[in-house]
Amino acid sequence: MLFAAISAAPAIVSAQSSPTLTMSKDEITAFAKVQVAISQAHDSADAQLAAARNKKDVVQTQLQEKLRTQIADILHHNGMTEDEYKRKTFIVSTDQTVRKTFDVAVAQLTGVPTPGQVPLTPGSRAPATNLPAGAVGTHIGHVVNGFMDTPGGGALINVAMADARVAAQHATLAARNTASLDYMKLHAGHVLNALDPTLVPMGPGSGYGMKKAATGVAAHIDLAAKAPGASANVIMHANHIATCSKNAVQRADQIIALAQQVQAATDPAAAASLINQIIPLAQQLMAGVDTNGDGRITWEEGGLQQADDHIGLMLSAEPKPPM
Repeated sequence: MLFAAISAAPAIVSAQSSPTLTMSKDEITAFAKVQVAISQAHDSADAQLAAARNKKDVVQTQLQEKLRTQIADILHHNGMTEDEYKRKTFIVSTDQTVRKTFDVAVAQLTGVPTPGQVPLTPGSRAPATNLPAGAVGTHIGHVVNGFMDTPGGGALINVAMADARVAAQHATLAARNTASLDYMKLHAGHVLNALDPTLVPMGPGSGYGMKKAATGVAAHIDLAAKAPGASANVIMHANHIATCSKNAVQRADQIIALAQQVQAATDPAAAASLINQIIPLAQQLMAGVDTNGDGRITWEEGGLQQADDHIGLMLSAEPKPPM
């Protein structure tokens, strides 16, 4: 979590104007509690400001004034002046040691993983031992067991799913402080890094990218289905797996276009609107979406979770290795 703004354009405290550029652990923890409270006030205000019934100028002004009053009350009840809040914000923003302690405190208070430090979730599937012989099994193995091009030689489906989760995590984090354009741009960059690190090299993703990994899943499962000796089972489920993976790639392209617009935005409201479009798309990377409105998500509409489900179905129908 970064910092909710006290006003639409808070003053920045310079190093020259701050005589003490350090904070004790107790001060950091106390500041984190204040910051969480202010962020929650912003979340509530943002929801009210976005409601259709509150779009009148007079109501928007009233809600913004209410937010300023709430923030002033939070600072007052925590014995902190606005200047002190700005000074501590500057310290946490510029001192990496202080920032690390602050992020840990915020994560403990909110239960939300520390931004920029979201761990990749390893695949839950155990390595497959009943792979078909020849090229069929080789290509399925790249999808489910490991691929030399990925970080640590991980399975393509595992890397794709892990980076998809990181993208969804940071899309959600971007909406936590829509008053700050820099904050939204930061997390839009993290989303881009998780989807395609050639666009934003540094960030919380694996360094491989969900888009590249999902493209690899589709490509290798298709090669498996076309290889000599592929069973009817492999051919059928390969179509399902490839379709779901390609769906995720298409959504990744949509998210990338929106995230790049966030990074180019000059107005917080415009960036927030884009973030609100990114969030459901990022969730659909895994879940897919019910495009025909029939109340269920089929493999034609699925995402990476459905791809993984059909990998399991495919493997369960293949002959078991001899004992």
